[in-house]
Amino acid sequence: MARHVFLTGPPGIGKTTLIQKVTQALRSSDVPVDGFYTEEVKEGGRRRGFDVVTISGKRGPLSRVSSDSSASRREYRVGQYVVDLASFEQLVLPVLRNVNHGSDTEKKICIIDEIGKMELFSQAFIRAVRETLTDPGTVVLGTIPVPKGKPLDLVEEIRSRKDVKVFNVSKENRNNILQDILAAVESCRK
Repeated sequence: MARHVFLTGPPGIGKTTLIQKVTQALRSSDVPVDGFYTEEVKEGGRRRGFDVVTISGKRGPLSRVSSDSSASRREYRVGQYVVDLASFEQLVLPVLRNVNHGSDTEKKICIIDEIGKMELFSQAFIRAVRETLTDPGTVVLGTIPVPKGKPLDLVEEIRSRKDVKVFNVSKENRNNILQDILAAVESCRK
């Protein structure tokens, strides 16, 4: 029986949009939801990076395009992006800790969008995600990238868990998969 729901699919396919729609639907039914999603940051029509946005509305940089390849301090990079690990951890870790320490009788939904290369530079994030997945009072609704290149340990661990239902989001199904995802999350809460 699934306890958690994850969406996977190529970049830009609509995983975050679906997560936001599910979040709105759950919140309108008074289901306790917390967590975060990532959002593109564009300037003049060009992607400049990504922000982390918590469900409660706090926002901070996850990464930005960097043209400077001669980095003096230790930098975490994914392609052209430099990851702001301090900003990411400052926003996300307290949210994940709070979700895990709730004392509600009702299962909470924890949004984790996404568990990808940028986020996985943080060892503290990896530990917090594992804790959240083992917390019996929490249902995770998250996103993971499609396998590409070197496998990401935590992503493969999640993909192979028996208590995780994975939805593959595609152009063909993204506009009619919302109810299935909602039903799966609701079933995890029982």
